This record gives sequence, structure tokens and C-alpha cells, in this order.
Amino acid sequence: MNIAFSKISGAGNDFIVIDNRKRVIPDNEAEFIRKVCARRISAGADGLLLVEKSDVADFKMRYFNSDGSEAETCGNGARCIARFAYIEKVVTSEKMTFETKAGLYAAQIVGNNVKLQMSDTKDLRLGFPIALSDGAYEISFANSGVPHAVFFVDDLDGTDVFKIGRETRYDKDFEPRGTNANFISIVDENNFKIRTYERGVEDETLACGTGCIASAVVAGAYGKVKSPVNAHTQGGFTLRVYFDLKPGGAENVFLEGDARIIYKGFMLEEAWSY
Repeated sequence: MNIAFSKISGAGNDFIVIDNRKRVIPDNEAEFIRKVCARRISAGADGLLLVEKSDVADFKMRYFNSDGSEAETCGNGARCIARFAYIEKVVTSEKMTFETKAGLYAAQIVGNNVKLQMSDTKDLRLGFPIALSDGAYEISFANSGVPHAVFFVDDLDGTDVFKIGRETRYDKDFEPRGTNANFISIVDENNFKIRTYERGVEDETLACGTGCIASAVVAGAYGKVKSPVNAHTQGGFTLRVYFDLKPGGAENVFLEGDARIIYKGFMLEEAWSY
């Protein structure tokens, strides 16, 4: 069995995207995803996106981390699946709505970019302590569809994102599902730099859309940035975040950036039968 797919990159996050409205994915879903996302021995990606049928929107998005676990959403993935849906004529308009586990999203295609309206950011917590193996840190937290811890750092390049991020991801304060961890350095009120350790990928990624949103909202709540703000990611791409602060989080949240079609092809069964 061959499975048609596209490889799409959003700000350095790469995804395998499949139209699954006719249920082309094998029954052993998690194992299939884990194997095809493996780099060097299969197609390789940070995660996998499925287009499925929806009764309430143009389509339904399902997002899976590269370890096969299904997550509520992914900001860069959502932008990529919107462009995929437009290119593959799942939708006929440059404006669309689609269903996610985090709520209903609206997207607009703008050339090779996608501007995406996401769910409200909630559960904002500012300036609380966390004890890690090398000492205590002050962090903040916001849920932008998925959970994100946020660290303000002065030396972003010198920060051990993998070590600190991994310990934070598994900290008891975020049990049972854990959290993503973001490290940001403020440039000015319209710009910040960011690096992210992603849960499910279990490593630093070149960008994380929901991490940029959570970090922008936390920084905005501290008065360090204002909307719209540019998040400069580790991959060298810039994501723009729009938001209106409200008690406990933010509303009218938008994420804008590139979603580039890298290639299209067919996965042979050898891609997941090893």
C-alpha cells in the first residue's frame, strides 16, 4: 500500500501531512507515526498531521508528535495543514475553519504564509519557583492549546535548553502529561528571541508556534512586549503573534508565518514495516 503525503515546513518545524478522510492510515496508528517520523530511516519529521472529516468545520486536524502520541494542537502544524488543505483543494477558499482538540481554528492563506486564529490562551501563572538539579529557577506558565513553561534568560545561546527543558518537562508540578519549556530573551517591546524544548519530540526544535504564543502572552503580562510581537526562532524564521491580554491569559490570539511545501510523494510500506 502506498500513502500519498506532503512534507511541509513551518518556521523550521517539519511535518508529514496526509489526507486521511478515506482512512488510509494503518490500524496500528501510533506505531505507524513513530516509524515514519524517524529521521534517516524513514520520511522523518517533528510530527505528523492528518486531515479528517468534520461535522462542524471544513475539516478536522489531528496532530501527532514524532513519538506517536497525539497532542491537543500545534501552532506551526495548524498553519501547515491549512496550506495543505488549500493546495490539495480540501477547501476552495483562502479562508477556512477547522476542528482541533484545542477548539475551532480559523485560518487565512496569505501567499506562502498563513495567519491563524487560535483558541484563547489560559491558565496564566507568573513568577513561581521550580527546583531543578542545578538550583531553583523562577518561571511562568501559560496554556496556548498545549502547556508551556516560560523562562526569561539573558544568555539565550548559552542556555542548556535540552537539560533544563527536559527536567522541566517531567517536573512534578506538570504531572501527569508534562509541559513544553521555552527560553526567551527580550530584544525590545516588538521582538524577542526564543528556543523551545518540545514535549513528545523530546528535544529542542527549530520553532514552536504555541510556544511563541505562550511566551508572548507571558512577556506581555509582564509589560515586556506588546502585540503584535515578532518571535525570532532558533531556525532563523520569524513568527508574529497577535493577542489581547485578559485576566488569566489572552484572547483574539493569532499566529502568522510561513508554511512551505517542501515536497510531495508516496510512502511505500517499507517506510513503516521495518
